[in-house]
Amino acid sequence: MNYNEKEDFSQFGKAFQENMCQLILYDREFADQLKEVLDINFLELKYLQIFVKLIFNYKDKYKVHPSNQIMLTILRTEVTDENELTQKQVRDFFARMSKTEVQDVDYIKTISIDFCKKQVLKTAILKSIPLLKRSSFENIQKLINDAMKLGTNNDHGYHYIKDFEERFKIKFRSPVTTGWKVIDNLCEGGLGNGELGVVIAPTGAGKSMALVHLGAQALKDGKNVIHYTLELGDTVVATRYDSCLTGIHLKDLFNKKEEIYEDIKDLDGQLYIKEYPTKSASTTTIHNHLEKLRQHDISIDMIIVDYGDLLYSKSKDNERRHQLESIYEGLRGIAQVFKCPLWTASQTNRSGLNAEVITMESISEAYNKCFVADFIFSLSRTIEDKNNNSGRMYVAKNRNGPDGIVYPIFMDTSNVTIKVLPSTHTVKEVQDNAVKKQRERIKELYKNNRNTKKGKQ
Repeated sequence: MNYNEKEDFSQFGKAFQENMCQLILYDREFADQLKEVLDINFLELKYLQIFVKLIFNYKDKYKVHPSNQIMLTILRTEVTDENELTQKQVRDFFARMSKTEVQDVDYIKTISIDFCKKQVLKTAILKSIPLLKRSSFENIQKLINDAMKLGTNNDHGYHYIKDFEERFKIKFRSPVTTGWKVIDNLCEGGLGNGELGVVIAPTGAGKSMALVHLGAQALKDGKNVIHYTLELGDTVVATRYDSCLTGIHLKDLFNKKEEIYEDIKDLDGQLYIKEYPTKSASTTTIHNHLEKLRQHDISIDMIIVDYGDLLYSKSKDNERRHQLESIYEGLRGIAQVFKCPLWTASQTNRSGLNAEVITMESISEAYNKCFVADFIFSLSRTIEDKNNNSGRMYVAKNRNGPDGIVYPIFMDTSNVTIKVLPSTHTVKEVQDNAVKKQRERIKELYKNNRNTKKGKQ
């Protein structure tokens, strides 16, 4: 049935109408747009008519959109004239909608506005009939033009007065744990929705291992992880997850197939690994793939890109630093669109190869790519560190807490184990300690050399 055949929302069903009313409360811009064309009688159900009327009355009186708390107060005090059943229906609806999130938001907005605009235009055409008999063409034109203007998108951005309540709402970051308690304490529980985290390290220092660790912790926490790999094969990445989740050494995985499956089969979270050849995928490629997953009802709780520097840039600028800056801006945009944390990694330049602590000055090619990141940590492991499974993590940037702190780490690449130890130092303390150790080694070498010479004499 064509929805123009009826003059109310009954054909769309109860769920559609309830979702639309929920959006009217939680989306000020949509409410303003719909208010111009919505007739309360388009709503089939009495309790929804009352609910929407209360919202619009408040907006007309106070010139601001009601908050969730204000709406609760209104429902307690301003529905007393209705019968008990209707009062209960209105309050029950508000209680239910407060616990659920609207799905298919764009569809509901488009259909509801389109329906209302056509009803308004139909009314204007009917009003034009007597004007046509009197040849009042200018009045007809104005009537139709005015009807066409109603319900258009009035999104001019965040309105300082109309959106007053919005800035006092609690923002839910819904952080996903890093699996490192000391780091979670720094960034208020982990990386949050729409945030970009970057791991910085030189070749062979453990960037990919760190990303697998972060993905594995999210899996154990019941989250769905989408892991993009542009350097390693998808099954290679999967085996690293096997090792990280089970503690079984990488070299022993093949012989412990059944044991691994028993350990991972009951994970609450789901892992999807998508492999792209190096420099063949762009941020648009990743966005489109994520959209397909979402269309198949696969929820996306964390995104990992291993690693950002290996993405193809669509930027027309030939300078690599500008291309990388564009890539990282695109990655943060993906995190914001899909409302989940996104972790990636970046390569250091040569100065970071043997550094005791890797600071942001050691980032390869484009320092500007770090401007858009919300959390950045670096991994540094000298040859001596690699021999004893140690190293350092430096928190270089943290929008949600302190930074500039160095943590000692334990990293065992044989079973993808990374532990961040609680003791902390400043960069200067670590560097001073490294210089002191180097002087002591030189003195020891000089002493041994002298003793050797004396022995020969």
